[in-house]
Amino acid sequence: MPDAGIMLEKDFCPTAPKFWRCNDISGIQIKPRQTVLNPNREHSHGIEDHDHHGHHHGHHHHHHDWKPQLLSAVICGVLGVAAWVIGSQATPDRHILSIVLFMASFIAGAWFPAQEVWELLRKRIVDIHFLMLAVGIGAASIGHWGEGAVLLFLFSLSGAMEALAMARTEREIQGLFKEAPKQATRIDLEGQESAIDVDKIATGTLLRVRPGEQFPVDAKVISGSSSADESTLTGESIPVDKSLGDKVFSGTINTWGMIDCTAIRPANESALAKIIKLIRDAQESKAPSQRFTDKFGTGYTYAVLAASTLMFLIWHFGFGLPAFISTESTSSAFYRAMTLLVVASPCALVLSIPSAILAGIAAGARGGVLFRGGIAIEELAEIDHVAMDKTGTLTSGELEIVTVESFPPGNEQEVLNIAATLAHQSTHPLSRAITRHWKEQFPQKELTSSSGFRSLTGMGIEGHINGQHLSLGRRDLFIESWENMPELPSIGITETLVGNQQIRGRILLRDQIRPQSADLLTKLDQAGLKVTMLTGDRKESARKVADEIHLRDFLAELHPEDKVAAIRSWRDQGERVAMIGDGVNDAPSLAAADVAVGMGMRGSDAVLEQADVILMQDRLENFHYAYTLSRKARSIIHQNLVISLGVILVLVLGALGSFLPLTLGVIGHEGSTVVVVLNSLRLLFHRKVEAPASTKRLAL
Repeated sequence: MPDAGIMLEKDFCPTAPKFWRCNDISGIQIKPRQTVLNPNREHSHGIEDHDHHGHHHGHHHHHHDWKPQLLSAVICGVLGVAAWVIGSQATPDRHILSIVLFMASFIAGAWFPAQEVWELLRKRIVDIHFLMLAVGIGAASIGHWGEGAVLLFLFSLSGAMEALAMARTEREIQGLFKEAPKQATRIDLEGQESAIDVDKIATGTLLRVRPGEQFPVDAKVISGSSSADESTLTGESIPVDKSLGDKVFSGTINTWGMIDCTAIRPANESALAKIIKLIRDAQESKAPSQRFTDKFGTGYTYAVLAASTLMFLIWHFGFGLPAFISTESTSSAFYRAMTLLVVASPCALVLSIPSAILAGIAAGARGGVLFRGGIAIEELAEIDHVAMDKTGTLTSGELEIVTVESFPPGNEQEVLNIAATLAHQSTHPLSRAITRHWKEQFPQKELTSSSGFRSLTGMGIEGHINGQHLSLGRRDLFIESWENMPELPSIGITETLVGNQQIRGRILLRDQIRPQSADLLTKLDQAGLKVTMLTGDRKESARKVADEIHLRDFLAELHPEDKVAAIRSWRDQGERVAMIGDGVNDAPSLAAADVAVGMGMRGSDAVLEQADVILMQDRLENFHYAYTLSRKARSIIHQNLVISLGVILVLVLGALGSFLPLTLGVIGHEGSTVVVVLNSLRLLFHRKVEAPASTKRLAL
């Protein structure tokens, strides 16, 4: 079969890859769509400020500048009270002054809603803003100025409170990121410095970053050493050491040493730019239930208009009520129709889901979890099976030294010194682990000087130390000492030998198991979720890891297509599956799952493109936080729907029964809207559950 290509496109829908259901994935190349950003606009880190409130859901428009709206509502209320007080004094002059003040109150209360109505009417759309203005004007037209003022005051006040709530959500997200530098320091081949605009930095540009400055783009260190504060990306407050060959990320801070680096991607493709872009997309992405209420709300608005008109005709012609002029004993048909129009309007209903989704996205981002929209939140709450890749997920993907052996015993420090002296000149993961171990064990000791360093592709490295030719690498490098070879290490252990013609020792390493893995599995088991580890390792190696983290259910010796088949099999049995992975080889299985979870911003681009949920801190235990947050968000959505629909039902019955005054209907209607928004904001206070003190074995 010739090489095939499938473009897994994402627009605002994070689960778009789920359309991919090839029966045979061999030879298929996954090509993640490049995210086109503009990180140098005026917004935080320059991401374009999408009009993510341009979707007219039939609720108050979220002007995040809530202060003018609050001022408008206060003016409306003050003028309305003044008009009522003056109007209560029965003189013609005061009556006229009262009407003038009521009109001013109406203008203040309707100022922002009227702008929204005008924009929508130009598009031939009628929404709740129109209904509320119509009721306010209608109340005034039949002489009920006070009740109309109360309606507009509460409507504008709830709009201001809603804007304040959404601004709080936005601030939670914006607080994650500091303002990106507009300029950076470029150096030429001779070391001369010059200023360059960040948006003009291209791949390969040489940059210099001094202590306290932010790294302007993602780059690779070519000179110097320091530590980087990566809390903006990962949430971790502990600085990460950076030296030759290490990657540094845009938006992180150089803490103490001067670093020269070369840009590996332009600013608009940086890790931080992608995070902010993903958050923007998430805010625009609608959950399935939200799409339902959007469609329902639009049709419902027209239905309310029709029902109110019909009831006006029934009350007037069927029951003989006066059309517009109320008497002392009987309210007019128009008054009752206006009351019905107010209480039946679905303000709280259409806000019940988006307010909770936005608050959930903000709470997740603050806690190191990025949901790519409402779909991800809703679907994560529904899962009952979690599949996890081993390497880079349950393990850290970083090698750690298990033991250092010397032949003969007693010279372990010398063996480690030789190995670290050679290894610190290499960027191979095994070499980095040896160098890191030396620094941890002997932070005050300098490595021995060396010369003639050479990398032997696929074999190891070699060099001269104190005039001796020494090697570090595989057994094949020491073929002359084959008869003195030590026994092969146990399953799951990697070895590297040290010596020249004579083997002086060896270093045994293994992939670090994340310390949080066992605790996470206990929490997921307590939540009733089934967990399965998927790995390409041999069964013996997989069993050893599974035993160490107290996990019994695993599948080993899997190719990427085998992982996809396993996930499809579980889904065919009716299970809803979340897949957690970090590497390119995990992309097919992530696409096959109901919910794709990517590990950390250091995960591969393919994984980040696939992921519906991203654990930005590269900490596995945050998956449990994401799961509990999604469950709480779903619960709050259900509560909001019950509150909004329940209040509408009670108020509509009261209006039809003709014993509900317009003022009380307005208070009940706007009150339910405020309650729904405040209920959603409870998600911002969702906190992580501490790991249990002990870990029990999972019986899956």
